[in-house]
This record gives sequence, C-alpha cells and structure tokens, in this order.
Amino acid sequence: MEESAVIMARGLTYTYPKSPEPTIRGMDFTVGRGEIFGFLGPSGAGKSTTQKLLIGLLRGHGGEALVWGEDPVARGSDYYQRIGVSFELPNHYLKLTGLENLRFFASLYDGKTRDPAGLLDAVGLRQAADVRVGKYSKGMQMRLTFARALINDPQLLFLDEPTSGLDPVNARTIKNMIVDAKAAGCTVFLTTHDMATADELCDRVAFVVDGRIVAMDAPNELKIARSQRVVRVEYRDSTGVLADAEFGLDGLADDPEFRTIMRNHHVETIHSAEASLDDVFVEMTGRRLL
Repeated sequence: MEESAVIMARGLTYTYPKSPEPTIRGMDFTVGRGEIFGFLGPSGAGKSTTQKLLIGLLRGHGGEALVWGEDPVARGSDYYQRIGVSFELPNHYLKLTGLENLRFFASLYDGKTRDPAGLLDAVGLRQAADVRVGKYSKGMQMRLTFARALINDPQLLFLDEPTSGLDPVNARTIKNMIVDAKAAGCTVFLTTHDMATADELCDRVAFVVDGRIVAMDAPNELKIARSQRVVRVEYRDSTGVLADAEFGLDGLADDPEFRTIMRNHHVETIHSAEASLDDVFVEMTGRRLL
C-alpha cells in the first residue's frame, strides 16, 4: 500500500446476489491522508456500492479494498471508532429529539466525542435541539445526519450527497465544515452527482460510469485539459452598443485588435473559455448527471 494512502482499491469488483451483471468492474484508486476525494457519476454508476464496500457494509467483493492497509470487514468494531458516515437518506430515531439522537450515538463510542449541542449549533439546528426528529424537514434531517457523522471526531469521513435537499445557506455551512474537517487532518470520501460541489471541495475526482472509473485527476486539471484557449470580451462600441469579440489566448498581449479594445472601449466582461466539470464529464462519457 502506498505510504500516504488511507484508502486503496485494486481491481475492485462487486456483483450483487442474483444480479446478472457486476455493479463494480475493476476499479483502481487511492485516497491520500487529508485528501477530499470525489466519486462522481450518475445514479446507478456504482458510487454508493463502492462506499458501502469501504465502510464494510458489503462482503464478497473481488480484488482489494483496503483502508489503513486492511480490509474493512476484517478490522472489526475498532474500525467504526475511527470513521464517520453520512448517508444520502436520513436515518434517525424519529421519536427522540435531535439532541437525544446525538447523545445516544455519542454513547456508542469508546473515546472522546464532540459536544452534541455544539454540533447542532454548527449545523444550524440549535433552535430545534429539543424537537422530535419526526417533526424535522428533510433538510433538517440531512444536517442532523451530517452532525452525527462528526460526533466521534473521525479520521476518515464518508459522505454521500451531503448537501442534497439543502438551501444555499445551509449547503454553504456543510461545505465549510467539510473544509474544516480536512484542515484538521480528516480524509474525506465524497460520493455525489453534484459537479459544482465536487469542483469546489475536492482535491481530486474520479468519474464513475457503469462501475468503472473513466477519468481521475484534480478538477482544474480536467477542466484545463479540455478548455478552449480563447478569450471572449464584451465591450461598448463608439455608439454605446454592447459588442463582443473573441481572441486566441496565445499571443493575446500582442494582438492589436485586443489592445485597441482594451485601450479605447469600455469593457464590460472578459472571460477565458474554461470548461466546467460537468462539460468535461459529458465530453468524456457522453452522459449527463441527473
């Protein structure tokens, strides 16, 4: 296993019982210590299945799936003292309050845990701490799920669509907490089909389609490799009408027309033609994320 790798998969395969086709078809990847690694793909691509194998919820895989150098299934209960998991679908004790839920889960860990009230405050649930979770909205339950994943101050965090169903303000709160966890040394394995979130948070991403990884790199590297080397300028002409022009990025500083526009006209916008991560995914896979 690579010295700095927390997770390593080699030739990883998995077929569900009674399924005629494998869900995972020979994946190879590593996740380094302190890295936010994004697993991106459409529904049914094999993202959640891979996560469940790494968590130890599924058995019978082919190839290797190692976390800290061992198969998660073989590690026993000690493994779950060191990881945190936030599932896509909330699963709480609905008759307990948010605070009671976190206190109960904190009691399951042997070591020191984080303050439940402090975590509820961090995810914006302070006012609902003593409200039964059955009365929470889906977004509130999602935030409670995320808080629960952090209760044991994990070294490795598995997140499945952590901002799904959240409004922009609460999604920003969760994103900031993920970044804070990374800064504290936590490794994050993020499965999502939200390209914007992955682009913003991840050090590296893997594109997953039909159980295979079809591309893997830093988001910026993937985008730059497939961007057009042009600059588009919108400016006001001599009559005040909005006009636009496009120039090659190479030799831009010496382009006489570009220099004339910059000197003699009011420039409204200037942009390079960068591809989005979603553009790159579509180009490489022929699929769109839904």
